Amino acid sequence: MLMDVGAVLLRQLPPEAAHRATLRLTGLAAPFLPAPAPDDPALAVHAFGLRFPNPLGLAAGFDKDGNVPDAMLKLGFGFVECGTVTPRPQSGNPRPRLFRLGEDRAVINRMGFNNSGMEAMAARLESRERRGILGINIGANKDSEDRIADYRIAFRKLAPLADYIAVNISSPNTPGLRGLQNREELQRLLGTLAEERGRQGWRVPLLLKIAPDIDEAAMDGVADVTIAAGIEGLIATNTTIARPPALRSARSRETGGLSGAPLFAPSTSVLRAMRQRVGTRVTLVGAGGVSSGAEAYAKIRAGASLVQLYTALIYQGPGLIVRIKRELRALLARDGFANIADAVGADLR
Repeated sequence: MLMDVGAVLLRQLPPEAAHRATLRLTGLAAPFLPAPAPDDPALAVHAFGLRFPNPLGLAAGFDKDGNVPDAMLKLGFGFVECGTVTPRPQSGNPRPRLFRLGEDRAVINRMGFNNSGMEAMAARLESRERRGILGINIGANKDSEDRIADYRIAFRKLAPLADYIAVNISSPNTPGLRGLQNREELQRLLGTLAEERGRQGWRVPLLLKIAPDIDEAAMDGVADVTIAAGIEGLIATNTTIARPPALRSARSRETGGLSGAPLFAPSTSVLRAMRQRVGTRVTLVGAGGVSSGAEAYAKIRAGASLVQLYTALIYQGPGLIVRIKRELRALLARDGFANIADAVGADLR
């Protein structure tokens, strides 16, 4: 409750200042946060050779530099994804670059992969006691002459510190990045990372994060290439460049990626479409617009084994995590499912 009140107070600050303050306060509070209560076994998920205590994860973007993963795990997340991190530090796009759309329960960001670089993240995580499931989301530097090489470099550096690596080729805020979703470029990228993983003898799972704005042909390509490359997971989806006509907020026409409530329907549509294409050969993570147990459950029924959120925390505070898990358990019981796995893809059966 106290942290939820803090979230309300932080919203009085400009968005990026509030984000920095949240990270700072979370870091200070981390040593004093108790371990989370054990989750109901019905919420456990087995995926990527890992046991997730519950299916709810923190999406990339909140903790770009790996400052507070353990504190966020203590709040009750089943897993935390840090990043996006690039090989070299970069400052990102000019400010202002983060905008709240309060009337729409949404956010627009054009941050541009601002982060302190892979070396700083690695130094921080190397001193961390490994507990809880940590994913690291990697990207390419904006001025890189060889973006595929950037992904390989970041993967090589950070894979030993992660439980999985997420490959972000779908941010709308790095010019040209989404071009890597094209079949030929995607084959090169995933082939390169799979080759590096095999050469090192690592078992770390690879996940690909895709955009909600791709068409049917692009989804076919993603499905085919992902399966052929042996990639274990897809995160559907990143933020959208679309602007639904129903948006009411004054900032709704800012450029950048839109997240939050308006993203729920299109991201779930892409998730469902990808499930129809890949079946059970690739594990799906549903992201985009989740702010309740019902919405998390809808992602699961559409084919997601795991679910991520971020924007909803801005508006509802960390108490949302416990509420979603409680609501998920009730929904499973209502529909007669013994566990999360039984509900995955239920709407497509």
